[in-house]
Amino acid sequence: MPTAQPTVLLVDDEADIVDVYALAFSEDYDVLKAYGGEEALQKVSDADVVLLDRRMPGLSGQEVLSTIRERGSEVRVAMVTAVDPDFDIAEMPFDAYLTKPVEEAELRETVDGLLTLADYDEQVRERFAIAEKMAALEAEKSRSELAESEEYQGLSERAAELDARTSETVGEMDPEAFEQAVTGITEIEDE
Repeated sequence: MPTAQPTVLLVDDEADIVDVYALAFSEDYDVLKAYGGEEALQKVSDADVVLLDRRMPGLSGQEVLSTIRERGSEVRVAMVTAVDPDFDIAEMPFDAYLTKPVEEAELRETVDGLLTLADYDEQVRERFAIAEKMAALEAEKSRSELAESEEYQGLSERAAELDARTSETVGEMDPEAFEQAVTGITEIEDE
């Protein structure tokens, strides 16, 4: 396992935001900065985690995310945006969704969590991403809207499938690492 510091790519069209985020990470992480989507795509291969603004002129964060996944990159991506979540996030392949303004502690916790998840089985990572999507929707939508949404029901069904499959692989994982992953998922669902 490499001993180098993890690399965080900060992507936002507002330079002040990128600079503030960089201060939060510069001591414990290597930091890359991008002020737009094209620049982000040039630097993403050097990153372990990406904090990505959703709305940017030119290439949007959503388009950047799609391109990253089309390339087959395993980089963990957190959308950090002023856009309140809606049902369209159900199909977006991000790992975490944070709504601005975001405190430094929450940013660091998210990045640390995504770095930890990078060590886990793909099923656990997918389950974490689904929990993030469900939590974001639950914070914005009423119970009746959630009950009527095919997208939300699809997320719930996939979560149940992954929970069943993950329970079969628990014995193969480091017990402490698995406990941390489950705790993170449970905390998100309880919010």
